[in-house]
Amino acid sequence: MAENPTSKFNKETTEPVFDHNLREYSVSELSSALKIIVEKTFTRVKIRGEVFGFKEAASGHLYFSLKDENATLDSVCWRGTAARLGIAPEDGMEVVVTGRITTFSGRSKYQIIVESLELAGEGALLKLLEDRKRKLANEGLFDEGKKHKIPFIPESIGIVTSPTGAVIKDILHRLSERFPRRTLLWPVKVQGEGSAAEIAAAIHGLNTLAVNKPDLIIVARGGGSLEDLWTFNEESVVRAAANSRIPIISAVGHETDWTLIDLVADVRAPTPTAAAELAVPVRVEVLSKLKIHSERIDNAINKKLQLLAQNISGLARILPEPRREVEEAVQRVDTFSERLDINLKQEIARKSEQLKIIIPRPGQLIDRNRERLNYENQNMAKAITAIVRNCHKTLKHLNDLMESYSYERILERGFAVISDDENRTISSARKIRAQQNVNIAFHDGTISAIATKLPPLPKKKKPKKKDGGSQGSLL
Repeated sequence: MAENPTSKFNKETTEPVFDHNLREYSVSELSSALKIIVEKTFTRVKIRGEVFGFKEAASGHLYFSLKDENATLDSVCWRGTAARLGIAPEDGMEVVVTGRITTFSGRSKYQIIVESLELAGEGALLKLLEDRKRKLANEGLFDEGKKHKIPFIPESIGIVTSPTGAVIKDILHRLSERFPRRTLLWPVKVQGEGSAAEIAAAIHGLNTLAVNKPDLIIVARGGGSLEDLWTFNEESVVRAAANSRIPIISAVGHETDWTLIDLVADVRAPTPTAAAELAVPVRVEVLSKLKIHSERIDNAINKKLQLLAQNISGLARILPEPRREVEEAVQRVDTFSERLDINLKQEIARKSEQLKIIIPRPGQLIDRNRERLNYENQNMAKAITAIVRNCHKTLKHLNDLMESYSYERILERGFAVISDDENRTISSARKIRAQQNVNIAFHDGTISAIATKLPPLPKKKKPKKKDGGSQGSLL
Protein backbone atom coordinates (compact mmCIF):
# COMPACT_ATOMS: atom_id res chain seq x y z
CA MET A 1 0.00 0.00 0.00
CA ALA A 2 1.41 3.41 -0.95
CA GLU A 3 2.14 5.84 1.85
CA ASN A 4 0.47 9.22 2.13
CA PRO A 5 2.91 11.58 0.48
CA THR A 6 2.06 14.53 2.76
CA SER A 7 2.20 13.13 6.30
CA LYS A 8 3.14 10.18 8.49
CA PHE A 9 1.51 9.07 11.73
CA ASN A 10 3.38 8.57 15.01
CA LYS A 11 2.42 5.06 16.07
CA GLU A 12 2.54 5.93 19.74
CA THR A 13 0.74 9.26 19.80
CA THR A 14 -1.36 8.74 16.58
CA GLU A 15 -0.57 12.31 15.70
CA PRO A 16 0.50 13.10 12.16
CA VAL A 17 4.16 13.94 11.62
CA PHE A 18 4.55 16.32 8.69
CA ASP A 19 7.40 15.77 6.27
CA HIS A 20 8.32 19.10 4.75
CA ASN A 21 10.81 17.50 2.33
CA LEU A 22 8.10 15.75 0.22
CA ARG A 23 7.56 16.97 -3.38
CA GLU A 24 4.61 19.23 -3.92
CA TYR A 25 2.18 18.29 -6.80
CA SER A 26 -0.42 20.39 -8.52
CA VAL A 27 -3.85 18.85 -8.97
CA SER A 28 -3.29 18.49 -12.74
CA GLU A 29 0.13 16.88 -12.23
CA LEU A 30 -1.29 14.35 -9.78
CA SER A 31 -4.22 13.58 -12.13
CA SER A 32 -1.84 13.05 -15.05
CA ALA A 33 0.41 10.79 -12.99
CA LEU A 34 -2.51 8.69 -11.80
CA LYS A 35 -3.87 8.46 -15.39
CA ILE A 36 -0.52 7.12 -16.65
CA ILE A 37 -0.28 4.55 -13.84
CA VAL A 38 -3.87 3.31 -14.31
CA GLU A 39 -3.68 3.05 -18.12
CA LYS A 40 -0.34 1.20 -18.00
CA THR A 41 -1.62 -1.21 -15.34
CA PHE A 42 -5.03 -1.96 -16.94
CA THR A 43 -4.41 -1.78 -20.71
CA ARG A 44 -7.23 -4.22 -21.53
CA VAL A 45 -9.75 -5.75 -19.14
CA LYS A 46 -13.02 -7.66 -19.30
CA ILE A 47 -15.65 -6.73 -16.72
CA ARG A 48 -19.04 -8.23 -15.94
CA GLY A 49 -21.82 -6.19 -14.41
CA GLU A 50 -25.36 -4.87 -14.61
CA VAL A 51 -26.12 -1.79 -16.74
CA PHE A 52 -27.81 1.14 -15.03
CA GLY A 53 -28.10 4.87 -15.71
CA PHE A 54 -27.83 4.31 -19.47
CA LYS A 55 -27.80 7.54 -21.51
CA GLU A 56 -27.07 8.30 -25.15
CA ALA A 57 -25.67 11.79 -25.74
CA ALA A 58 -26.63 13.96 -28.70
CA SER A 59 -23.15 13.31 -30.10
CA GLY A 60 -23.91 9.56 -30.29
CA HIS A 61 -21.60 8.57 -27.40
CA LEU A 62 -23.01 6.14 -24.80
CA TYR A 63 -22.67 6.69 -21.05
CA PHE A 64 -23.71 4.17 -18.40
CA SER A 65 -22.48 2.46 -15.24
CA LEU A 66 -21.73 -1.16 -14.40
CA LYS A 67 -22.59 -2.35 -10.94
CA ASP A 68 -22.57 -5.48 -8.81
CA GLU A 69 -23.42 -6.04 -5.16
CA ASN A 70 -20.63 -3.84 -3.79
CA ALA A 71 -19.34 -1.34 -6.39
CA THR A 72 -20.05 0.66 -9.53
CA LEU A 73 -17.89 1.58 -12.51
CA ASP A 74 -18.52 4.42 -14.96
CA SER A 75 -18.45 3.33 -18.61
CA VAL A 76 -18.09 5.27 -21.84
CA CYS A 77 -18.61 3.95 -25.37
CA TRP A 78 -17.62 6.32 -28.17
CA ARG A 79 -19.94 6.79 -31.14
CA GLY A 80 -17.80 4.84 -33.64
CA THR A 81 -17.63 1.83 -31.32
CA ALA A 82 -21.33 2.07 -30.42
CA ALA A 83 -22.30 1.63 -34.07
CA ARG A 84 -20.48 -1.73 -34.12
CA LEU A 85 -21.78 -3.15 -30.84
CA GLY A 86 -24.77 -4.99 -32.32
CA ILE A 87 -26.52 -4.85 -28.92
CA ALA A 88 -28.12 -1.70 -27.53
CA PRO A 89 -27.44 -1.56 -23.76
CA GLU A 90 -30.47 -1.19 -21.48
CA ASP A 91 -30.88 -0.64 -17.78
CA GLY A 92 -30.97 -3.95 -15.91
CA MET A 93 -29.11 -5.85 -18.66
CA GLU A 94 -26.24 -8.04 -17.46
CA VAL A 95 -23.31 -7.66 -19.82
CA VAL A 96 -19.62 -8.37 -20.23
CA VAL A 97 -17.65 -5.41 -21.57
CA THR A 98 -14.09 -5.36 -22.84
CA GLY A 99 -12.00 -2.19 -22.86
CA ARG A 100 -9.31 -0.18 -21.14
CA ILE A 101 -9.36 1.58 -17.76
CA THR A 102 -8.63 5.29 -17.70
CA THR A 103 -9.32 8.30 -15.48
CA PHE A 104 -11.46 11.38 -15.96
CA SER A 105 -9.56 14.25 -14.40
CA GLY A 106 -12.54 16.59 -14.45
CA ARG A 107 -14.29 14.57 -11.72
CA SER A 108 -11.41 12.59 -10.18
CA LYS A 109 -13.00 9.33 -11.31
CA TYR A 110 -11.78 6.28 -13.09
CA GLN A 111 -13.83 4.67 -15.88
CA ILE A 112 -13.70 2.06 -18.60
CA ILE A 113 -13.64 2.91 -22.30
CA VAL A 114 -15.83 0.19 -23.82
CA GLU A 115 -14.51 -1.49 -26.98
CA SER A 116 -16.95 -4.42 -27.15
CA LEU A 117 -20.06 -5.52 -25.33
CA GLU A 118 -21.88 -8.84 -25.09
CA LEU A 119 -24.69 -10.19 -23.01
CA ALA A 120 -23.77 -12.17 -19.93
CA GLY A 121 -25.82 -15.20 -19.05
CA GLU A 122 -28.32 -17.18 -21.07
CA GLY A 123 -31.29 -15.51 -19.41
CA ALA A 124 -30.34 -12.08 -20.73
CA LEU A 125 -29.78 -13.51 -24.20
CA LEU A 126 -33.14 -15.24 -24.16
CA LYS A 127 -34.89 -12.03 -23.12
CA LEU A 128 -33.17 -10.07 -25.89
CA LEU A 129 -33.98 -12.86 -28.35
CA GLU A 130 -37.64 -12.84 -27.37
CA ASP A 131 -37.88 -9.03 -27.68
CA ARG A 132 -36.21 -9.09 -31.09
CA LYS A 133 -38.41 -11.94 -32.27
CA ARG A 134 -41.55 -10.03 -31.24
CA LYS A 135 -40.34 -6.87 -32.98
CA LEU A 136 -39.54 -8.62 -36.29
CA ALA A 137 -42.77 -10.60 -36.17
CA ASN A 138 -44.75 -7.37 -35.82
CA GLU A 139 -43.02 -6.13 -38.98
CA GLY A 140 -44.27 -9.22 -40.84
CA LEU A 141 -40.86 -10.74 -41.58
CA PHE A 142 -42.00 -14.23 -40.51
CA ASP A 143 -45.27 -14.30 -42.51
CA GLU A 144 -45.78 -17.55 -44.38
CA GLY A 145 -47.19 -15.69 -47.39
CA LYS A 146 -43.79 -14.12 -48.05
CA LYS A 147 -41.90 -17.40 -48.29
CA HIS A 148 -40.65 -18.72 -51.65
CA LYS A 149 -41.08 -22.20 -53.05
CA ILE A 150 -37.92 -24.32 -53.11
CA PRO A 151 -37.05 -25.47 -56.67
CA PHE A 152 -37.37 -29.22 -57.18
CA ILE A 153 -34.00 -29.60 -58.92
CA PRO A 154 -31.95 -26.37 -58.73
CA GLU A 155 -29.32 -25.82 -61.39
CA SER A 156 -26.98 -24.05 -58.95
CA ILE A 157 -26.81 -23.89 -55.15
CA GLY A 158 -25.14 -21.10 -53.16
CA ILE A 159 -23.74 -22.09 -49.76
CA VAL A 160 -23.04 -19.51 -47.05
CA THR A 161 -20.90 -21.05 -44.31
CA SER A 162 -17.36 -21.36 -43.02
CA PRO A 163 -14.94 -22.77 -45.63
CA THR A 164 -13.36 -24.98 -42.95
CA GLY A 165 -14.95 -27.58 -40.75
CA ALA A 166 -17.33 -30.47 -41.22
CA VAL A 167 -20.41 -28.47 -42.31
CA ILE A 168 -19.32 -27.68 -45.87
CA LYS A 169 -17.91 -31.18 -46.28
CA ASP A 170 -21.16 -32.81 -45.13
CA ILE A 171 -23.26 -30.65 -47.47
CA LEU A 172 -21.07 -31.26 -50.53
CA HIS A 173 -20.84 -34.96 -49.81
CA ARG A 174 -24.60 -35.29 -49.40
CA LEU A 175 -25.27 -33.34 -52.59
CA SER A 176 -22.87 -35.52 -54.60
CA GLU A 177 -24.56 -38.66 -53.26
CA ARG A 178 -28.11 -37.56 -53.97
CA PHE A 179 -28.05 -35.37 -57.07
CA PRO A 180 -24.79 -33.63 -58.06
CA ARG A 181 -25.35 -29.92 -58.74
CA ARG A 182 -23.13 -26.93 -59.39
CA THR A 183 -22.33 -25.30 -56.03
CA LEU A 184 -21.00 -21.84 -55.18
CA LEU A 185 -19.41 -21.39 -51.73
CA TRP A 186 -19.40 -17.91 -50.20
CA PRO A 187 -17.00 -18.24 -47.24
CA VAL A 188 -17.93 -16.35 -44.06
CA LYS A 189 -17.26 -16.35 -40.35
CA VAL A 190 -20.14 -18.01 -38.53
CA GLN A 191 -19.23 -16.79 -35.03
CA GLY A 192 -17.62 -13.80 -33.41
CA GLU A 193 -17.22 -10.13 -34.24
CA GLY A 194 -18.06 -9.18 -37.82
CA SER A 195 -19.67 -12.54 -38.62
CA ALA A 196 -23.20 -11.09 -38.91
CA ALA A 197 -22.08 -8.45 -41.40
CA GLU A 198 -20.29 -11.09 -43.50
CA ILE A 199 -23.33 -13.39 -43.62
CA ALA A 200 -25.70 -10.53 -44.52
CA ALA A 201 -23.30 -9.38 -47.25
CA ALA A 202 -23.04 -12.95 -48.60
CA ILE A 203 -26.83 -13.30 -48.94
CA HIS A 204 -27.06 -9.92 -50.64
CA GLY A 205 -24.09 -10.73 -52.88
CA LEU A 206 -25.57 -14.03 -54.10
CA ASN A 207 -28.80 -12.21 -54.95
CA THR A 208 -26.97 -9.61 -57.05
CA LEU A 209 -24.68 -11.89 -59.04
CA ALA A 210 -24.89 -11.23 -62.77
CA VAL A 211 -23.29 -14.56 -63.79
CA ASN A 212 -23.82 -18.01 -62.26
CA LYS A 213 -26.58 -16.75 -60.00
CA PRO A 214 -27.78 -19.64 -57.80
CA ASP A 215 -31.36 -20.91 -57.71
CA LEU A 216 -31.14 -21.80 -54.02
CA ILE A 217 -29.14 -20.61 -50.98
CA ILE A 218 -28.16 -22.74 -47.97
CA VAL A 219 -27.07 -20.85 -44.82
CA ALA A 220 -25.45 -23.34 -42.45
CA ARG A 221 -23.22 -23.85 -39.44
CA GLY A 222 -22.66 -26.57 -36.85
CA GLY A 223 -24.13 -26.81 -33.39
CA GLY A 224 -23.19 -24.76 -30.35
CA SER A 225 -24.45 -22.80 -27.39
CA LEU A 226 -26.86 -19.89 -27.60
CA GLU A 227 -23.90 -17.51 -27.54
CA ASP A 228 -22.20 -19.43 -30.36
CA LEU A 229 -25.31 -19.24 -32.56
CA TRP A 230 -26.11 -15.62 -31.68
CA THR A 231 -24.85 -14.34 -35.05
CA PHE A 232 -27.90 -15.87 -36.72
CA ASN A 233 -30.17 -13.90 -34.37
CA GLU A 234 -28.77 -10.53 -35.46
CA GLU A 235 -31.20 -8.19 -37.23
CA SER A 236 -28.87 -7.63 -40.18
CA VAL A 237 -28.80 -11.37 -40.95
CA VAL A 238 -32.56 -11.81 -40.50
CA ARG A 239 -33.40 -8.82 -42.69
CA ALA A 240 -30.97 -9.93 -45.40
CA ALA A 241 -32.67 -13.34 -45.50
CA ALA A 242 -36.12 -11.71 -45.57
CA ASN A 243 -35.12 -9.49 -48.51
CA SER A 244 -33.61 -12.36 -50.52
CA ARG A 245 -35.30 -13.03 -53.85
CA ILE A 246 -33.63 -16.46 -53.96
CA PRO A 247 -35.19 -19.19 -51.75
CA ILE A 248 -33.17 -19.88 -48.58
CA ILE A 249 -32.76 -23.06 -46.53
CA SER A 250 -31.47 -22.40 -43.01
CA ALA A 251 -29.43 -25.14 -41.35
CA VAL A 252 -28.04 -23.66 -38.16
CA GLY A 253 -27.07 -25.90 -35.25
CA HIS A 254 -28.72 -29.18 -34.36
CA GLU A 255 -32.35 -30.18 -34.56
CA THR A 256 -33.19 -28.64 -31.19
CA ASP A 257 -31.44 -25.35 -31.94
CA TRP A 258 -33.63 -22.50 -33.16
CA THR A 259 -32.51 -19.07 -34.37
CA LEU A 260 -34.36 -16.12 -35.91
CA ILE A 261 -33.03 -16.93 -39.39
CA ASP A 262 -34.92 -20.23 -39.14
CA LEU A 263 -38.18 -18.28 -38.80
CA VAL A 264 -37.55 -16.03 -41.79
CA ALA A 265 -36.02 -18.67 -44.09
CA ASP A 266 -38.21 -20.31 -46.70
CA VAL A 267 -37.40 -23.78 -45.32
CA ARG A 268 -35.74 -24.74 -42.04
CA ALA A 269 -33.52 -27.84 -41.98
CA PRO A 270 -32.65 -29.49 -38.64
CA THR A 271 -29.02 -30.06 -39.69
CA PRO A 272 -26.71 -29.06 -42.57
CA THR A 273 -26.93 -32.62 -43.93
CA ALA A 274 -30.72 -32.40 -43.89
CA ALA A 275 -30.45 -29.09 -45.77
CA ALA A 276 -28.64 -30.89 -48.60
CA GLU A 277 -31.37 -33.54 -48.60
CA LEU A 278 -34.07 -30.84 -48.83
CA ALA A 279 -32.18 -29.03 -51.58
CA VAL A 280 -32.09 -31.91 -54.09
CA PRO A 281 -33.90 -35.23 -54.47
CA VAL A 282 -32.15 -38.60 -54.88
CA ARG A 283 -31.18 -38.88 -58.54
CA VAL A 284 -31.67 -42.66 -58.65
CA GLU A 285 -35.14 -42.33 -57.10
CA VAL A 286 -36.06 -39.59 -59.57
CA LEU A 287 -34.95 -41.75 -62.51
CA SER A 288 -36.83 -44.74 -61.07
CA LYS A 289 -39.99 -42.66 -60.63
CA LEU A 290 -39.61 -41.28 -64.14
CA LYS A 291 -39.30 -44.78 -65.52
CA ILE A 292 -42.36 -45.96 -63.58
CA HIS A 293 -44.39 -42.92 -64.65
CA SER A 294 -43.23 -43.36 -68.25
CA GLU A 295 -44.36 -46.99 -68.26
CA ARG A 296 -47.69 -45.99 -66.72
CA ILE A 297 -48.18 -43.32 -69.36
CA ASP A 298 -47.35 -45.78 -72.16
CA ASN A 299 -49.77 -48.34 -70.73
CA ALA A 300 -52.46 -45.73 -70.31
CA ILE A 301 -52.01 -44.48 -73.89
CA ASN A 302 -52.10 -48.04 -75.28
CA LYS A 303 -55.24 -48.84 -73.32
CA LYS A 304 -56.84 -45.63 -74.50
CA LEU A 305 -55.95 -46.39 -78.12
CA GLN A 306 -57.34 -49.92 -77.80
CA LEU A 307 -60.55 -48.57 -76.31
CA LEU A 308 -60.89 -46.02 -79.09
CA ALA A 309 -60.27 -48.72 -81.70
CA GLN A 310 -62.99 -50.86 -80.18
CA ASN A 311 -65.39 -47.91 -80.13
CA ILE A 312 -64.63 -47.14 -83.78
CA SER A 313 -65.23 -50.76 -84.73
CA GLY A 314 -68.56 -50.76 -82.91
CA LEU A 315 -69.59 -47.50 -84.56
CA ALA A 316 -68.58 -48.83 -87.97
CA ARG A 317 -70.95 -51.75 -87.58
CA ILE A 318 -73.78 -49.40 -86.65
CA LEU A 319 -73.25 -46.90 -89.42
CA PRO A 320 -75.00 -47.51 -92.82
CA GLU A 321 -73.10 -48.18 -96.07
CA PRO A 322 -71.46 -44.91 -97.22
CA ARG A 323 -72.32 -45.47 -100.94
CA ARG A 324 -76.03 -45.62 -100.25
CA GLU A 325 -75.83 -42.49 -98.14
CA VAL A 326 -74.03 -40.70 -100.97
CA GLU A 327 -76.57 -41.82 -103.57
CA GLU A 328 -79.46 -40.55 -101.46
CA ALA A 329 -77.63 -37.28 -100.92
CA VAL A 330 -77.08 -36.88 -104.69
CA GLN A 331 -80.76 -37.51 -105.35
CA ARG A 332 -81.73 -34.91 -102.76
CA VAL A 333 -79.39 -32.42 -104.38
CA ASP A 334 -80.99 -32.96 -107.80
CA THR A 335 -84.46 -32.43 -106.33
CA PHE A 336 -83.42 -29.25 -104.58
CA SER A 337 -81.74 -28.02 -107.77
CA GLU A 338 -84.95 -28.41 -109.82
CA ARG A 339 -86.98 -26.63 -107.14
CA LEU A 340 -84.43 -23.86 -107.01
CA ASP A 341 -84.55 -23.31 -110.79
CA ILE A 342 -88.35 -23.06 -110.78
CA ASN A 343 -88.47 -20.78 -107.77
CA LEU A 344 -85.74 -18.57 -109.21
CA LYS A 345 -87.60 -18.03 -112.50
CA GLN A 346 -90.82 -17.23 -110.65
CA GLU A 347 -89.05 -14.74 -108.40
CA ILE A 348 -87.37 -13.04 -111.37
CA ALA A 349 -90.71 -12.65 -113.17
CA ARG A 350 -92.33 -11.20 -110.04
CA LYS A 351 -89.53 -8.72 -109.50
CA SER A 352 -89.67 -7.65 -113.18
CA GLU A 353 -93.38 -6.80 -112.88
CA GLN A 354 -92.66 -4.77 -109.77
CA LEU A 355 -89.91 -2.85 -111.58
CA LYS A 356 -92.22 -2.03 -114.51
CA ILE A 357 -94.66 -0.43 -112.08
CA ILE A 358 -92.08 1.48 -110.12
CA ILE A 359 -89.66 2.60 -112.89
CA PRO A 360 -91.19 4.45 -115.98
CA ARG A 361 -90.02 3.90 -119.55
CA PRO A 362 -86.93 5.84 -120.73
CA GLY A 363 -88.92 7.63 -123.53
CA GLN A 364 -91.36 9.03 -121.00
CA LEU A 365 -88.53 10.27 -118.84
CA ILE A 366 -86.86 11.96 -121.84
CA ASP A 367 -90.08 13.74 -122.94
CA ARG A 368 -90.79 14.89 -119.39
CA ASN A 369 -87.27 16.26 -118.93
CA ARG A 370 -87.36 17.92 -122.40
CA GLU A 371 -90.54 19.84 -121.46
CA ARG A 372 -88.97 20.88 -118.18
CA LEU A 373 -85.81 22.02 -120.01
CA ASN A 374 -87.83 24.15 -122.50
CA TYR A 375 -89.70 25.77 -119.65
CA GLU A 376 -86.48 26.57 -117.83
CA ASN A 377 -84.93 27.99 -121.06
CA GLN A 378 -87.87 30.35 -121.54
CA ASN A 379 -87.64 31.54 -117.96
CA MET A 380 -83.91 32.06 -118.29
CA ALA A 381 -84.31 34.10 -121.54
CA LYS A 382 -86.88 36.35 -119.86
CA ALA A 383 -84.60 36.84 -116.88
CA ILE A 384 -81.61 37.71 -119.07
CA THR A 385 -83.67 40.23 -121.09
CA ALA A 386 -84.83 41.89 -117.90
CA ILE A 387 -81.30 42.06 -116.56
CA VAL A 388 -79.95 43.60 -119.81
CA ARG A 389 -82.76 46.18 -119.83
CA ASN A 390 -81.97 47.18 -116.26
CA CYS A 391 -78.30 47.45 -117.05
CA HIS A 392 -79.03 49.79 -120.02
CA LYS A 393 -81.10 52.04 -117.79
CA THR A 394 -78.39 52.15 -115.12
CA LEU A 395 -75.69 52.88 -117.70
CA LYS A 396 -77.70 55.72 -119.28
CA HIS A 397 -78.33 57.24 -115.84
CA LEU A 398 -74.64 57.12 -114.95
CA ASN A 399 -73.68 58.63 -118.35
CA ASP A 400 -76.09 61.55 -117.84
CA LEU A 401 -74.76 62.07 -114.34
CA MET A 402 -71.17 62.07 -115.61
CA GLU A 403 -71.94 64.62 -118.33
CA SER A 404 -73.66 66.89 -115.81
CA TYR A 405 -70.50 66.91 -113.70
CA SER A 406 -68.13 67.42 -116.70
CA TYR A 407 -65.93 70.58 -116.68
CA GLU A 408 -67.20 71.49 -120.18
CA ARG A 409 -70.60 72.14 -118.63
CA ILE A 410 -68.93 74.42 -116.09
CA LEU A 411 -67.20 76.34 -118.91
CA GLU A 412 -70.59 76.87 -120.61
CA ARG A 413 -71.66 78.80 -117.48
CA GLY A 414 -68.84 81.37 -118.09
CA PHE A 415 -65.88 79.79 -116.38
CA ALA A 416 -62.42 79.27 -118.05
CA VAL A 417 -59.34 77.05 -117.50
CA ILE A 418 -55.90 78.80 -117.42
CA SER A 419 -52.81 76.77 -118.41
CA ASP A 420 -49.19 77.46 -119.36
CA ASP A 421 -47.43 76.58 -122.59
CA GLU A 422 -46.87 73.03 -121.35
CA ASN A 423 -50.60 72.64 -120.80
CA ARG A 424 -50.26 72.57 -117.02
CA THR A 425 -53.23 74.06 -115.21
CA ILE A 426 -52.58 77.29 -113.28
CA SER A 427 -54.79 77.43 -110.23
CA SER A 428 -53.50 80.66 -108.59
CA ALA A 429 -52.63 84.17 -109.85
CA ARG A 430 -49.46 84.17 -107.76
CA LYS A 431 -48.11 81.34 -109.89
CA ILE A 432 -48.10 83.55 -113.07
CA ARG A 433 -44.97 85.53 -113.90
CA ALA A 434 -44.95 88.90 -115.65
CA GLN A 435 -45.12 88.69 -119.48
CA GLN A 436 -45.84 84.94 -119.24
CA ASN A 437 -47.81 83.36 -122.06
CA VAL A 438 -50.95 81.68 -120.83
CA ASN A 439 -53.75 79.76 -122.53
CA ILE A 440 -57.38 80.51 -121.67
CA ALA A 441 -59.79 77.67 -122.50
CA PHE A 442 -63.51 78.54 -122.95
CA HIS A 443 -66.36 76.15 -123.73
CA ASP A 444 -66.15 76.95 -127.43
CA GLY A 445 -62.36 77.44 -127.89
CA THR A 446 -58.95 78.44 -126.50
CA ILE A 447 -57.08 81.79 -126.82
CA SER A 448 -53.53 82.86 -125.89
CA ALA A 449 -52.72 85.90 -123.71
CA ILE A 450 -49.78 87.64 -121.99
CA ALA A 451 -49.89 88.45 -118.29
CA THR A 452 -49.21 92.19 -117.81
CA LYS A 453 -50.53 93.06 -114.37
CA LEU A 454 -49.85 90.81 -111.39
CA PRO A 455 -51.55 90.94 -107.98
CA PRO A 456 -49.54 92.52 -105.11
CA LEU A 457 -47.53 90.16 -102.91
CA PRO A 458 -48.91 89.60 -99.37
CA LYS A 459 -47.22 91.52 -96.56
CA LYS A 460 -44.90 89.55 -94.37
CA LYS A 461 -45.99 89.37 -90.75
CA LYS A 462 -43.51 90.69 -88.19
CA PRO A 463 -42.38 87.99 -85.71
CA LYS A 464 -43.47 88.46 -82.15
CA LYS A 465 -40.81 89.34 -79.63
CA LYS A 466 -39.97 86.48 -77.32
CA ASP A 467 -39.88 87.01 -73.58
CA GLY A 468 -36.27 87.11 -72.38
CA GLY A 469 -37.18 85.40 -69.17
CA SER A 470 -36.31 88.40 -66.97
CA GLN A 471 -38.72 89.17 -64.15
CA GLY A 472 -40.14 92.72 -64.12
CA SER A 473 -40.53 94.89 -61.11
CA LEU A 474 -43.68 94.51 -59.12
CA LEU A 475 -43.71 98.23 -58.21
